[in-house]
Amino acid sequence: MVYDDDSELFPTALKVLIAGGFGAGKTTFVRAVSEIEPLSTEEILTSASAGTDSLTGVEGKSTTTVAMDFGRITLDPRLILYLFGTPGQERFWFMWDELSNGALGAVILADTRRLQDCFAAVDFFESRGIRFLVAVNEFEGAFHYEPDEVRAALDLKPHVPVVLCDARQPRSATFVLVSLIQHLLGATMSRSA
Repeated sequence: MVYDDDSELFPTALKVLIAGGFGAGKTTFVRAVSEIEPLSTEEILTSASAGTDSLTGVEGKSTTTVAMDFGRITLDPRLILYLFGTPGQERFWFMWDELSNGALGAVILADTRRLQDCFAAVDFFESRGIRFLVAVNEFEGAFHYEPDEVRAALDLKPHVPVVLCDARQPRSATFVLVSLIQHLLGATMSRSA
């Protein structure tokens, strides 16, 4: 593609993290929206992790991300989102520092069956000044909470968006990413005003 000044179009790459607790749906989210076959570092849970990883609330989980997930979405020819899914277990959190370098923003996936697993992600992004939103992944069989109830439970600041989603559905996951971009743009515009 060529513009009037005969310069080539170089897309702007934006890095977004998909974070949250163990079993919150991060890998599923990246798979649902990525236009490329996502890179996934899923490994089978073994009996060696029995004392380390609590499966309470996610008893059917058989795999876990040990490094990251990676996907890509082209929003338009000039704007590409690169998605990096973080590992959920505490023993892999050292990866978060590396993955967060250069991140524009983050989605924290919340599972209301294990809402306490979100606190570490909220603290991580707040302490680094990385803007985020919370997306409540509405699992079948989980109790339904309104966004304001989740906001209160996580003690979020008023400017942090809370949205509902189904991480399995591409349209729902895309809505979350659009909401994040709108949040980031709103924050940028208010700072420049």
